[in-house]
Amino acid sequence: MKVAYLIEPPFNYRDESGAITGCDVELARQVLHQLGIGDVIFVEVEFADLLPGLTRKAWQMTTGLFATETRQALALFSRPIWALPDGLLIRSADTNRFNGYRSLAGLDALKLAVIRDQFQHQNALDMGVPPDRILVFATYLEAADAVRAGQVDAYASVARAHEGYLERTPNAHMTSIVIPSSEKPAAFGCFGFDKANPDLRDAVDGVLNTLIGSKAHRQLMKTFGFSDDDIDLLV
Repeated sequence: MKVAYLIEPPFNYRDESGAITGCDVELARQVLHQLGIGDVIFVEVEFADLLPGLTRKAWQMTTGLFATETRQALALFSRPIWALPDGLLIRSADTNRFNGYRSLAGLDALKLAVIRDQFQHQNALDMGVPPDRILVFATYLEAADAVRAGQVDAYASVARAHEGYLERTPNAHMTSIVIPSSEKPAAFGCFGFDKANPDLRDAVDGVLNTLIGSKAHRQLMKTFGFSDDDIDLLV
């Protein structure tokens, strides 16, 4: 059984020993273990390859991602495994410059980083950020490094991903701003599956329906910075 993931703490990352962990990884491990699947291989990929890899049978399941209408045409999705707002990763010195997507759109010289094919790219466009001021990167670390180096002014992704990055990079001189719900409400993330494999998706959902919201699930997610309020959005 192969599960594709990308480096994006706290969802998926390598710890100090090099072991693969994160809330999506550990949740997938628990679910697949309950299904009797003990031999699980986690495959590190770039975001843009997550769903195409399902189609070509390179793996059978992906880390959590937003189940947009466009993506639902390409893959099947589990029930939601997290609900999170967008956020901006910025340099600490720029804290008073930005408060959401619309504040970015109002600054002529601003450059915004996004990851290829991620939801936040379209969100920024919808909020008025001109396409010629958006730089597209392949990985989280590349985009974060671009903020750090001053190549871009902000990086739009899931707010919890930025928080996870900052927890692991305490001297980065950067901070995270949560996009207000008036601009973009919290969205749901789900595991992805090949459209030709509905039985696996249904089996995973059967376990998730029992697990999500339980004491064990809350303890697991708390390890990665999720509160009971975050989990209550799923129950």
